[in-house]
Amino acid sequence: MLKKIITAKHRGFCAGVDRAVEIVEKSLIKYGAPVYVRHEIVHNKFVVNNLKEKGVVFVESLDEIPQETKQPVIFSAHGVAKRVIEKAKNYNLLFYDAICPLVSKIHKEIILLETQGYQIIMIGHEGHPEVEGTAGQLQDISKLTLVQELNDVEKLYFPSDKKIAYITQTTLSVFDTQEIVDALEKKFPQILAPKKSDICYATSNRQISVQEIAKNVDAFFVIGAFNSSNSIRLVETAKRFGCDYSELIENIDNFDYQKLSQYESIGLTASASAPEKQLNLFIDRVKENFKPEVVDYKEDENIVFKVPNFLN
Repeated sequence: MLKKIITAKHRGFCAGVDRAVEIVEKSLIKYGAPVYVRHEIVHNKFVVNNLKEKGVVFVESLDEIPQETKQPVIFSAHGVAKRVIEKAKNYNLLFYDAICPLVSKIHKEIILLETQGYQIIMIGHEGHPEVEGTAGQLQDISKLTLVQELNDVEKLYFPSDKKIAYITQTTLSVFDTQEIVDALEKKFPQILAPKKSDICYATSNRQISVQEIAKNVDAFFVIGAFNSSNSIRLVETAKRFGCDYSELIENIDNFDYQKLSQYESIGLTASASAPEKQLNLFIDRVKENFKPEVVDYKEDENIVFKVPNFLN
């Protein structure tokens, strides 16, 4: 019977997600509905559906937006390729870029590396919008090589006189990424590393918070989304650090709470793209079925990314 829930110290929305959602909501206030958003503003169905109810229209292409519209178009927190920005200008669209400032930092890095003549290795997941947006900053896409896992490093070959640098997606596993970086630095001793880790503070904090709890609970549950890289990495982190059963919950309404009866203690977190409100509602639902002690070690991260002044 469930006796204890331990919640992660760092959890829920990061500053970049907070900013992106706030940009959409303030655009709704300023311009009224509809507000168009290219791609999901963040990877979370609860957030997306909530914004849809308020009048947000999500599209995957600018061609889906009426060209005569005067309503704003917002680009997601994951960042977009330069060609998307140019297309929006050509269509005379009013657009705002809700890119996370930490992703924007990587865009600046990759542009500088290209101008300096580097072959760039990006550690990331093929098809992820952040990877596509980052690659889309380059003038010559052949200058980028994507590495997804450790085995990919063995397949790499570059001439000995080639300048090589690496960057990473912001939402990767801290632990898997370090293994890949170690392999790259062993194979290419002169490889140029970012001045500061590209994996964002929120991703690192949430993974470390899960690590701290994982070995002390019977099961771990992550509230997030199946298309969210940072959510999936948290599930993997719990398993890596001693919790045999770890599960991602996308919809707390469809969760079978009775199955928690097989555990005495569970760990609980919400990913960087999941609102903490969902975690609190999950706990309320658990309390309808059980009477667990809730151990909460929450710490604020005290990081804020401001929205553009013209939306205030």
